[in-house]
Amino acid sequence: MSSEAVETAARSPDEGAEAMAEAGLKHAGGKFLTFFLAGEEYGIEILKVHEIMGMMDITAVPRTPEFVRGVINLRGKVIPIVDLRLKFGMEAIEQTDETCIIVVQAGGAEIGVVVDRVSEVLDIAGEDIDEAPSFGANVNTDYILGIGKSEGRVKLLLDIDKVLSSQETVKLHAVADEDDGDEPEERVPVVEATA
Repeated sequence: MSSEAVETAARSPDEGAEAMAEAGLKHAGGKFLTFFLAGEEYGIEILKVHEIMGMMDITAVPRTPEFVRGVINLRGKVIPIVDLRLKFGMEAIEQTDETCIIVVQAGGAEIGVVVDRVSEVLDIAGEDIDEAPSFGANVNTDYILGIGKSEGRVKLLLDIDKVLSSQETVKLHAVADEDDGDEPEERVPVVEATA
C-alpha cells in the first residue's frame, strides 16, 4: 500500500480518493461497526452511524416494498426502517433480544437498518481491505465497499449509500415525510396489472 496515498486521504477526502485510485487502492481503511446477518459479518463505516438501539414499535406503511418495515418516531423525528435481511433477499426471521436498529446517514438522510445483532467496532487498515470480487456482468457489487480481513475472518464492508439505490432513498424520504402518526394500516401487496 502506498503510504503517500493514505497520507493524502487523511488530509483531504477528495484528494485522497484520487490518490488512492491512482495507487490502485479502493479504501484507506478506518473504523467500521460490524454486525451479523444470517451468520455472516458485515461492516459499515463508523462515521455513517448515528446510533444503535434496540427494537421498538415500527409503524407499517402501506404500499412500500417488502424490505421497508415502516417508520419510527425517534425523539420527534420520523425515521424510515429497512430490514437488511429482506433487502438482500435473505429469509425473514423472528426478532430476538439481539435484533437491533442501526440508524445511519445514507443518501443525505437518516435511515434505520434492522440487523440480527451488532458485533463490535473494528479498526481495519487499508491493506486489509480487498476490492469486492467480480461475479460477472449480471451481478451488481457496487454496494460493497470492500472485503475486510480482521482476526482471521472476512467481513463484507458495505457502502451504505449504495445499499439503497438513489430512487429507493427518495421513496424512503417520502414515506417518512408523509407519515402522519395514524394507526398502522395492514400492508397491502402491490400487484401489477397484466395486459
